[in-house]
Amino acid sequence: MIIMFYPVKINSERCIGCGRCAEECILGTIRLADGKAEVCREHCMQCGHCFSVCPVGAVSMDGYDRPEEKTEVNCISAENMLAFMKSRRSIRHFTAEKVSDREVDMIIEAGRYCPTAKNMQDLHFTVLDKTLSDIEKEAVSDIRAFFAASGNEFDRLVTVDDHFFFFGAPLVIVVSAERADNAGLAAAYMELMAESLGLGVLYCGYFTRTALRNEKIFKALELPEDRQPFFTLVIGHPDVEFKRIPPRKQPSVTKK
Repeated sequence: MIIMFYPVKINSERCIGCGRCAEECILGTIRLADGKAEVCREHCMQCGHCFSVCPVGAVSMDGYDRPEEKTEVNCISAENMLAFMKSRRSIRHFTAEKVSDREVDMIIEAGRYCPTAKNMQDLHFTVLDKTLSDIEKEAVSDIRAFFAASGNEFDRLVTVDDHFFFFGAPLVIVVSAERADNAGLAAAYMELMAESLGLGVLYCGYFTRTALRNEKIFKALELPEDRQPFFTLVIGHPDVEFKRIPPRKQPSVTKK
């Protein structure tokens, strides 16, 4: 998203003229003049790279919270990261244990910091907790009628019980955005965070499609204008233990 005002402010007294902010600015909005950085164009993607790269904290951004300083992170090894990613499973059996507010906040924070096209930051997260049962009840009623009228043989064979969508999980987060790719990136970040917290996740495409079809459910999501639900994350403490990583087909790869 490119905007036509100056969200970036540079404190000339602090600026040491290193030029790192100008080098990072992909639109050329910042330049060096007389040994100091300055904003020189009426375009900005609000990516925050200038803010993050400045060694003396001379850059500020209007309209944004000020994140914590970057801390040294003991990165996990590539081998452990790959094993962690391979080990995630779609969970359909959950305990009754609630997901804590702290865990919910960390999952949403992970989604907030995913990359988005043109730095749109167009994400919206609908957390279903207290309303979860009522919304699932409406969704179950809808999809039973939909399957009954479907000409698809597979649809007519599906058994829809009262927990068809959420499987007794205590938490659901619907990820909405203007663009599907942005919502997909956020959902992937959020799932990995949930897994790191010892939680299990299910991507429920059935609910997403039902929400798009059912006006009552769509309104209940309370989405900002121009946002559309793309992914539904069903989250809770898993009541199943997987002993090994399942097999996968060989990757389809073209190398040129």
